[in-house]
Amino acid sequence: MDKIAKDIGDIQSRLLDHRPVVQGEIRFFVREFEEKRGLREKRLLENFNNMIIGANDQTIPKCTEAMQHSLLEALTRLEAANHMAQRIHLREQEAQQSTKLHACQERRKAEWEAFMKEQTVKKEAMDEEHAKAVGRLSTHYSDMKKDLTKFAPF
Repeated sequence: MDKIAKDIGDIQSRLLDHRPVVQGEIRFFVREFEEKRGLREKRLLENFNNMIIGANDQTIPKCTEAMQHSLLEALTRLEAANHMAQRIHLREQEAQQSTKLHACQERRKAEWEAFMKEQTVKKEAMDEEHAKAVGRLSTHYSDMKKDLTKFAPF
């Protein structure tokens, strides 16, 4: 009877206990998943590597060449602008040292002062005329107001 019980226990464990089969299936699934994932990651890394190699071989040299060309062009333009600015500065210094220019500047200052004096005289005359006109108008309107009050019925 012990043998029968033992055999029944073995049969029952094989029929009802699926752990070894499930564990085997899980191991198989994990192995397959890791292989596929590894291949996918390997392909992605190879693609990135190819992109980087392409950038190093083609894009970076083109960019550095274009940058050097642009910088050289900008440097020549800056040197030309600097040269022009120096020439202008020298001309200004020469012009300021010139006595003829100094005399013209003094004459222009005198003309400006005369112009300003003339403008103040004209302004005073205008203010005076304005004050007279305001006085005439105010007397005229006050006279009209008086005449209006004479004819008013109330």
